[in-house]
Amino acid sequence: MIPITRSALCHAPIWLLLASLLAAPLAHATNYNISDIQAHGQWHSLALSLGEERHFRALEQHSYSDSIISLNYTPGVCDLPWLEVRVELDEHQAESRVANLVPGDLRVDHETIHNGMAEFVTQRGDSGFYVNFYLDEQALLVEEMREGETLRLRLDRGEEDYWFMSFDLNGADAAIGRAERLCEAAS
Repeated sequence: MIPITRSALCHAPIWLLLASLLAAPLAHATNYNISDIQAHGQWHSLALSLGEERHFRALEQHSYSDSIISLNYTPGVCDLPWLEVRVELDEHQAESRVANLVPGDLRVDHETIHNGMAEFVTQRGDSGFYVNFYLDEQALLVEEMREGETLRLRLDRGEEDYWFMSFDLNGADAAIGRAERLCEAAS
């Protein structure tokens, strides 16, 4: 099990946002070039690139000083975005591995409870770990995120060891819409 630490609520400056994005899991601890950043309330949308590879991201990094939630799009499969949470750890990870697979629930406001699995992943050389979600109705969750106020998640790490987080959805609609449009334009 990966140790989880969360610090108090804070509003990090844009340079912290950019620093946290450099260790994107899709890069396997490779730094992507970040461009086309746009703020949308508490959310941001942006482009990631490395050579010919492109990805587009909508993210919220204001709810926690050491964690971000993001919805990520890849050209050619824009209809299959992936949802993940990145949590900063105190040290760089020695190996890339799946550290755990646990039940996870997500819910926007008082809408549908989305049950699924949450995979805890580390990337060699990265100072964070990632929680990737596998949900049956992710498209419905994304629709609810675009219309809601708060996204809550619960991870069941076993023997009644729950981990709860909540993320502000102010600006999610605009950020998600823009990331999706950028992805479609690049496809």
